[in-house]
Amino acid sequence: MRETQTEVLLIEDDKDLAHSIADYLRLDKIICDHAYNGHTGLNLAMSNHYDAILLDLMLPRIDGFSLCEILRSRGNDTPILMLTAKDTLEDKVAGFQVGTDDYLVKPFAMQELALRTKALSRRKSGQVHKLLIADLEYDLLAKRVTRAGQEIRLTPLNMILLEVLMRKSPATVNRRELENILWPNDIPDSNNLRVQIYQLRQQLDKPFARPLIHTVQGHGFRLGENLS
Repeated sequence: MRETQTEVLLIEDDKDLAHSIADYLRLDKIICDHAYNGHTGLNLAMSNHYDAILLDLMLPRIDGFSLCEILRSRGNDTPILMLTAKDTLEDKVAGFQVGTDDYLVKPFAMQELALRTKALSRRKSGQVHKLLIADLEYDLLAKRVTRAGQEIRLTPLNMILLEVLMRKSPATVNRRELENILWPNDIPDSNNLRVQIYQLRQQLDKPFARPLIHTVQGHGFRLGENLS
């Protein structure tokens, strides 16, 4: 089976180090986009899909701590690996508090960087506090859902269903996976999932001009804009 490439965003102002990292990771089928300051890194991270972000702390324009916090506040759940010469416990705590997923102290072995990057790229970050898709926002801490600024009240099962669809977006989530998540101990008949999808559509889509929940015939459901 052909191994797929991993695509990461490397935000590092030391250009020589950035090129060395990119050259080494390419040997492991990890392709890097570069940003040499926090402002460019933010724009790239919000405009493109990456499997992971490799983030230096001491950056011009926007430092790594601030950049990580901004990304999480905007619902970006790409896993983040912080790269820094700061190795105190306080520095590590600060990094995790703003939303990083892993921490690697400079100087580091390139092989360890590659291993950690691949491990992170297989999942989405659990550090994100808000999920954002189009004009739909789910504040995970406050358990509050809004669309176009209008608060939407959902049942507990609807909330779980919405979180799964938003985290997986724009991918299709198959019916069996949704049923296993909603009813882990005793999966009911298939009509129960249809009921939950119907209820969610009534709240999220019916009052608005553009639907966000889409049925993929024979597969499952997905959430997002302009999905065919």
